[in-house]
Amino acid sequence: MHLKKINIHSRRFPTKDCYPFNLEIFQKTKTLGFTQPVTFFVGENGTGKSTLLKAVALRCAIHIWRDEEGYERRVYYQNQYAEELYKYLEVEWKNGPVPGSYFDSEIFRYLAECIDSWAKPSPKLFEYFGGDSLISRSHGQRHIQYFDSTYRRKGLYFLDEPENALSPRKQIELLRILKDTSETGLAQFLIVTHSPILLSYPEATIYNFDALPITETRYEETDYYRIYKDFLTNRGKYLWPV
Repeated sequence: MHLKKINIHSRRFPTKDCYPFNLEIFQKTKTLGFTQPVTFFVGENGTGKSTLLKAVALRCAIHIWRDEEGYERRVYYQNQYAEELYKYLEVEWKNGPVPGSYFDSEIFRYLAECIDSWAKPSPKLFEYFGGDSLISRSHGQRHIQYFDSTYRRKGLYFLDEPENALSPRKQIELLRILKDTSETGLAQFLIVTHSPILLSYPEATIYNFDALPITETRYEETDYYRIYKDFLTNRGKYLWPV
């Protein structure tokens, strides 16, 4: 364990009218504690899961890769507060800060392309990322290759919906990687996910962003578990009545 707690100082927010400071969940949640090596953030789209994940990463001095040119092309309205939440967080470490990484499938290809470019004059760089080019593999394969090579080292790791490019079998493979690395005591993970497969990780802490304030919940109490269980049990019959 590396990160013990985050505190959200909502009284210091610069505004209550603009995102993300206008989200009631950040105004009403004061503290989140971390007692397990794997913590999940769950909830409906737009509840603030990824926003908080990114803010905590920034507060922990974890670099977040971004294709600046592509980002500028996509942004039409500039919200000056969009990425300012981290300034109003306080983090508590167990034994001081550690390095780490931030994974987002939407920006991962840009990182993979950068690694390929850097490795041209220094091929040994690939040794840190599974031994060969990440770009040469399929979308899901390169993600697993990155996870398996990166998370073997001591650090604090942030993952935003890592299941996006992974088949159910590959999600189980990611579970094994999380288990193997977290049990060494070297790695700690904060993960935003919609995957009931990933959420099944034994003894993980699950924070529910559909509650106000953010509240810890059990796996069987999550919407993901209940909806998937009902859907698979009834084979989706409520969609196609007979």
